[in-house]
Amino acid sequence: MDLNRLKGSGVEGLNYINSVNNIEPILKRYEIKPNKALGQNFLRDNELSKKIVDSLSLNHDDILIEVGPGLGALTQFLVNKVTKLILIEFDHNISQLLSIIFDGCDDVEIINEDAVKFDLRNFYLDGEVKVIGNLPYSSGSEIIRNFLTFPTPVTSCVFMLQKEVAERYCAVPRTKAYGVNTVLIGSRWKVKNIIECDSLPFIPRPSVSSAVVKFELLNTNEYEPHNYNVLRNVLFSGFSERRKQIKKRLKKGTLSWDDICEMLDINVTARSEELSIHQWIGMARLHDNNPLKDKPQSSEEVFDVVDNNDSIIGQADRDSVHNDKLVHRAIHVFVLNRNDEILLQKRSMQKDTSPGLWGSSASGHLDAGEDYEGAAIRELNEELGIESKLNKISKIEPTASTGWEFISLFTCEHSGPFNWPYSEVETIGFFKIKMVSKWIKKRPEDFSSGFIECFKAYKF
Repeated sequence: MDLNRLKGSGVEGLNYINSVNNIEPILKRYEIKPNKALGQNFLRDNELSKKIVDSLSLNHDDILIEVGPGLGALTQFLVNKVTKLILIEFDHNISQLLSIIFDGCDDVEIINEDAVKFDLRNFYLDGEVKVIGNLPYSSGSEIIRNFLTFPTPVTSCVFMLQKEVAERYCAVPRTKAYGVNTVLIGSRWKVKNIIECDSLPFIPRPSVSSAVVKFELLNTNEYEPHNYNVLRNVLFSGFSERRKQIKKRLKKGTLSWDDICEMLDINVTARSEELSIHQWIGMARLHDNNPLKDKPQSSEEVFDVVDNNDSIIGQADRDSVHNDKLVHRAIHVFVLNRNDEILLQKRSMQKDTSPGLWGSSASGHLDAGEDYEGAAIRELNEELGIESKLNKISKIEPTASTGWEFISLFTCEHSGPFNWPYSEVETIGFFKIKMVSKWIKKRPEDFSSGFIECFKAYKF
């Protein structure tokens, strides 16, 4: 193929680039020089590339991100397989070449950015996203951390990594590779090593072998609910000196080490690499100092029942209020930062209303005898562990959408850190307000109906 004909050639152009024996003229033409410092190694094996693509089990309606497409070894088997293909390429010259090849292709988007810092939040507009990539050896772990740390719209991904790095994610207890990343990733993702390969299929040839690893999002009931930040802190303490017994590394809490070992079925002389992911999560739960960590909503809570003028006419327990659709009181708080972003929480699956949906930064019912502002102050502290000056925005009338609640909406400014109870909140994240508007319009099913009503009141 004449190099001048690469413009708009799409799959045909990629097929040519990845089939020609002598790639040097193309690299020279587009000033592409594999950067060793960046870990650039171009895959040159179509059979292997196809195996990697097939392992992701793509559907035509998928949104797919490819990280580090390079010369399109994987890309050539991805085009026309999904609704939208986004190519994130850090190398400017390679990005330009891909833009030339896919000129006029509406279903392929090329983004010249660093995948380590790439902002995934806008992909919530698409619901779910899958990811694939031959990751640079120099930044593979950082890219995985960016794409797989909650909150994330990613549900599954396949990555080619340096074999040594891949082994850490796939490791089992009592092995040298088993460590912090194994547990952190494994607490939320099912990890499987699917392909191993030597250095032969690459240009230039690396000095190490590679492996292909698949990550799939776990069901929420796979492990007990826990605070990810607490788990991370416990792991860093426990693995800081691998050869020492854990009891010498972890901070003492209210429970004795002997009690902890009995509760988690751990040997008192255990070292960090001996604990399973289940046991590490149990350790994090025991070291979580949030007073509401094991306290989901209670059916015994008593709320004021009010009339259509918000005047108290009686009291009822939580279940009666909801089951009988009695009018009652609630607050919502929007936590904002200086970047025009709003903090959203994804509600725990333990919640009796709107489990697993996105909602306000903090929200809750007024206890019997409690006023609106007092409830807002309390909920901010209980759900996020913060205190902040409140601004009252509006009062929202009770409807089916609000759960028959009079809602007082407040805002405050805070950038964290936050400390939330896993019984109430699965995860949190800041999102651009304009993006949230689009998200609600496109995917209202992702949100609690009460939050949608509050957001309307806030915006208009």
